Amino acid sequence: MSILNTENLGLSFGAFDLFRGINVSIANDSKIGLIGPNGIGKTSLLLILAGISQPTTGKVHIARGKRIGYLRQEAVDAFANRSNTVFAEMLTVFTALQKLQAQLHTFEDQMAAGDHSPETLEKYGHLQAAFEQAGGYEYELHIQQTLEGLGLGKDTWNLPLDHLSGGQKTRALLARLLLEKPDLLMLDEPTNHLDIEAIEWLEHTLHDWEGAILIVSHDRFFLDNTVNTIWEMTRSGIEVYRGDYSAYLLQRQERWEYTCRVFEEEKARLLKEMDFIQRNWVRESTHARALGLLRRVTRDLAIVENFGIMALRSGRKWSELDLHADRPLDVIEAIRRVNALSLESQRPPAIRPRLPNAQESGTIVLRVHGVVIGYPQKTLFSIHGLEMRRGQCAALIGPNGSGKTTFLKTLLGQLPTLRGEIHLGGSLKIGYFAQAHDGLNPAHTVLEELLKAREMDQEQARTLLARYLFRGDDVFKQVGSLSGGERARLALAILALEGANFLLLDEPTNHLDIPAREALQEVLEAFKGSILLVSHDRYLIDRLATHIWEIKEGQLQTFAGSYREFVLRRTPASESMAAPDRTLLLKPRPLVRDNSKETRLRMQSLAMLEERIHEAERSIQSLSREMQKAAQAQQHERVHALSWEIARVQNTLDDLMSEWEKLAVSS
Repeated sequence: MSILNTENLGLSFGAFDLFRGINVSIANDSKIGLIGPNGIGKTSLLLILAGISQPTTGKVHIARGKRIGYLRQEAVDAFANRSNTVFAEMLTVFTALQKLQAQLHTFEDQMAAGDHSPETLEKYGHLQAAFEQAGGYEYELHIQQTLEGLGLGKDTWNLPLDHLSGGQKTRALLARLLLEKPDLLMLDEPTNHLDIEAIEWLEHTLHDWEGAILIVSHDRFFLDNTVNTIWEMTRSGIEVYRGDYSAYLLQRQERWEYTCRVFEEEKARLLKEMDFIQRNWVRESTHARALGLLRRVTRDLAIVENFGIMALRSGRKWSELDLHADRPLDVIEAIRRVNALSLESQRPPAIRPRLPNAQESGTIVLRVHGVVIGYPQKTLFSIHGLEMRRGQCAALIGPNGSGKTTFLKTLLGQLPTLRGEIHLGGSLKIGYFAQAHDGLNPAHTVLEELLKAREMDQEQARTLLARYLFRGDDVFKQVGSLSGGERARLALAILALEGANFLLLDEPTNHLDIPAREALQEVLEAFKGSILLVSHDRYLIDRLATHIWEIKEGQLQTFAGSYREFVLRRTPASESMAAPDRTLLLKPRPLVRDNSKETRLRMQSLAMLEERIHEAERSIQSLSREMQKAAQAQQHERVHALSWEIARVQNTLDDLMSEWEKLAVSS
């Protein structure tokens, strides 16, 4: 059964369509990750689904009696006009239990005063059973575990809500939502204000969540551990991928290869049609046919340029209003635009960072022994001894506030050590990416800030900035008006000019969308120098790190190996055995040859399930096309009926997928 489904949902700002034609369904047990580039409309979609904003077109249908919980990306004003302390706010979730508890106390007082009548004992017994069944004896412990799990320690529980920082308010709101247990939990970048330990706690909680989840996140490791479906949002709608983020990557590559084939076929067709138009344009007998063909080419170009090549094969009926293409193009202009079509234009725009080869450093990059890091009034941690060699990447991890950024500033000489000395190797040129981007001048334009870093002509500077998606008039934006993602991209562009062979990176992927993270990761993987990385992005850490440096209980401890190896080392064997790798639930394990009757029957069942899955997927595609036609014809009752039928088939498909996964694992 579906909790929620949408019917031709769209959002526009004037003539600009942020998104349109979104038809999706969320089942009772869905675990969905919503991804897409910054600015595509993910947060706007969540606001509409939560009932906070209204769509320009379409409707959201929520099943009767179902509750939706929504976590904003930034919850600074979440507790406006509320004077509760943190713990008291959590208690408001359990008002009904507290009333039961008060009634129990009343009966206990009566019994303590000598009232042991059968009627009193019977009422007390019923109340006590109801209280216990509703979790009355555990709810305060549950509050404590949730707050501590999200990094809100006991020192914050008695603080008034308005005394919390923005990040703490977001965590408090998340804690309350988890305690409320809505039927559909929608989270917008829930890991933004969490350290790795809190993220891992949240992963375990969501993995066992009994309701539905819709998560917007750029944290690829988090998505791998929490969801089993990926929705990729593009200008032309939402594409659905089965499996976690890693499974999505494989499917995306397969779809991209198919897109490449379609692109070549469709471009060849358009070129052939333009050849016919050119040859027949001036002939009176064939001009009308050439004009009709030019209208179609104009329409197809508008579809491809606005929605991508695959939109030509979507089966959707495109109106002139959709495409803003009410008149045919000039023949010469049409030829130019067909020839200009490129495969690269079919990909969403992404940064193309580049780190030039720098002078090689000495073999020893960093050596530390007997050093204490912190401030005169507060010691943060001590380092017994460590060494970094050329070409290594160390990931520095630890709780928020443990001193990671302070250590980087100490390496840069911006802060002194409290004890001991840090020895940097020879021929080092350090490049520093600051988490807060505090080196950027808010009064400068983007172009001025880049030219401040290195003298070059404006054409060179604009070419470089275009690699970081600052195009056209974007280069004249004031730094102070930039979004977090834009500031991060500018800081990366400046870092590329420094020619460093030792990179100190403090949360380099903060505010970057997934395409930008993937591009940055690729560049850093190819970097020949050394890297000291502070990040909560475990996907990036796992791909880059040769060593893990963990700040724990006031000490810096070192581990040689990848992040996954580090996690395995610290996880007790019994726990790792009890929690099998989730990827096994997404792909069947290689089968040992077995000719037993049981195995043959299992394989036959798998084959039958796969055929039923394909049949359900084909049915959804067919119903979606019917719904689009009904929407064009403004047959609202038909659209509504079809949307619920799609939801019903989607539920069947989800059940079939679950059955297939169980059978595949048992194989």
